[in-house]
Amino acid sequence: MSPASRILRSPAVPVLVFTLAASAALALAAPRARAEFGGGTIALAVDASEAPRKILHARMTVPVKPGPLALCYPKWIPGEHGPTGPLTDVAGLHLTAGGKPLRWERDLVDMHTVRCEVPAGVATLDVAFDFISPSNPEGYSSAASCTEKLMVLSWNQVLLYPAGLRTDDLTFAASVKLPAGWQYGTALPVRREGAGQIQFAPASLTTLVDSPVLAGLYFRRVDLAPGATPHQYLDMAADSREALAMSDDQVAKHRRLVNEAYALFGARHFREYHFLLTLSDHVAHFGLEHHESSDDRVDERMWLDDDLRAAASGLMSHELVHSWNGKYRRPADLATPDYQQPMKDDLLWVYEGLTQYLGYVLAGRSGLRSPQQDSDNLALVAASLDNRPGRTWRPLIDTAVEAQLLYEASRMWESWRRGTDFYNEGLLIWLEADVLIRQQTRGAKSLDDFCRRFHGGASGAPKVVPYTFDDVVSTMNLIAPYDWRTFFTTRLESLSPHAPTGGITEGGWRMAWGDSVPGLLRSMESARKYVDLTYSIGMRVRKEDGVIEDVIPGSPCAAAGVAPGMKLVAANGRKWSKDVLRAAVRATKGSREPLELLTDNGEFFRTFRVDYHGGERYPRLERAPGKPDLVTAILKPLTSPDAPMTQKN
Repeated sequence: MSPASRILRSPAVPVLVFTLAASAALALAAPRARAEFGGGTIALAVDASEAPRKILHARMTVPVKPGPLALCYPKWIPGEHGPTGPLTDVAGLHLTAGGKPLRWERDLVDMHTVRCEVPAGVATLDVAFDFISPSNPEGYSSAASCTEKLMVLSWNQVLLYPAGLRTDDLTFAASVKLPAGWQYGTALPVRREGAGQIQFAPASLTTLVDSPVLAGLYFRRVDLAPGATPHQYLDMAADSREALAMSDDQVAKHRRLVNEAYALFGARHFREYHFLLTLSDHVAHFGLEHHESSDDRVDERMWLDDDLRAAASGLMSHELVHSWNGKYRRPADLATPDYQQPMKDDLLWVYEGLTQYLGYVLAGRSGLRSPQQDSDNLALVAASLDNRPGRTWRPLIDTAVEAQLLYEASRMWESWRRGTDFYNEGLLIWLEADVLIRQQTRGAKSLDDFCRRFHGGASGAPKVVPYTFDDVVSTMNLIAPYDWRTFFTTRLESLSPHAPTGGITEGGWRMAWGDSVPGLLRSMESARKYVDLTYSIGMRVRKEDGVIEDVIPGSPCAAAGVAPGMKLVAANGRKWSKDVLRAAVRATKGSREPLELLTDNGEFFRTFRVDYHGGERYPRLERAPGKPDLVTAILKPLTSPDAPMTQKN
């Protein structure tokens, strides 16, 4: 459904509509579920002492009543925007009632559900299974999460829950046993601990799944708001002690990040907040938002390597913003009552796109990115999206609707297929909206005012306030009256070959081109191991094996017949490397000879003659004469560097 066709509702109404609709759907799906579950607290004990072997042992005690019982393994994971629950990594499932094994069977349609018959006279059901943590670091939270020295425990991977009930209405008393000597961090309140066993305070299933645990042998906690409440921490676990060497300068910048976030939104919706930072080359690298924490996974030497740190410089600001935008305020179709109900992703351009923009803003305001890195980032985002011919057939809104599939799509032919472009194109759209508000109000208002009104309110414990597209439009109109519905809809449904760069041009800048690699791109290439020649010959290559990841349709490489999936062997007759390839492209400037690329396409070798004579070409921004510099004004800090830590609520 197009966002523009949604019915306008006040902010309070979607909660009621969501609750009634969800209750009716659950009643139809599992009419006997409430009678099957015995009520009370479900005990969950996770033995993670063998985490270095990549196996976790889960044991549950579930209050039950005699009769048919359905248990669900979480399927649709909040923040992952798809049915990503790693069911295939569950092994050794056993149900026991009254000390006797109980037969179970899997639902033939919903394979994340198992069913059994609870015998008469039985009040509790014992559930035991193992979770096999993958070794492959490619993927999201269901990819590698354990190493010899650390672990990230995602609770949704080690539990089952009674079908037909809201996760808010189920209470779990969870515990975890860690390997000897390991320390941990989590936002989940602790009741008691000792001898490597941590017993957490009873919590709703919603809160439990929203509160991962980071643990490891090499562990460090940094207080990001000394003397202030709520507490805000950076908890780190690494594969080596050296990797925890976060500099005082970086500590100061991250303290400023939490100050700038509070200044932006004007309120907090967490009891305390934990960045859970995993420093390892052997786990999946990503960020996953939670209401009171974030699961952030980066290269082991991130604090020690300037390029690695620059490449990850927008991660934690993005995930922190999600506590307000995505967790507290959430699209109604993503605020599902349990983990089996499908989510609808059409508002991810707000959930992720606005977060991408605000993460960009906060990284600049806090100093996590330098002004030059801010400029490089914006130029690269705009140029990359302007070089995606796929935008002529797939509008941005469709990348959000199909997000659950696009997250897993190959990078081959990405410029033609399009990927999760609602992140960076959302950044451009919200930058343009911010600039427009400032122009319309002559500097009296900005998108900051929208954030305080839409995401602010009263500080307190976590809660979810769902919203619709119409709520976004109506709040924008309260800040600066304008036809915001048309503004957003036009950009979401556009099939223009060009990216929406109005925020750059109206913000006092313009796209330009140079022959030197931008500093941020150089860092990203070093950290992520690729060579980006998108803006010259139209090709991106993986450094470790020479595989061509993408070729831009209509580019010189595409015209010559080069295709993604081929492996680059040589450039102009010399074995390829990053430096050899760049030198060959550089030599095309002023030359009449084509660039020759030798490729391996399976068992076949072929030489392509690329008719290109422009040399190296990379995007950058330059000031547009005669226009005020609104982009720099947007990135101006709201707090001073020597401001006291976040004030108490």
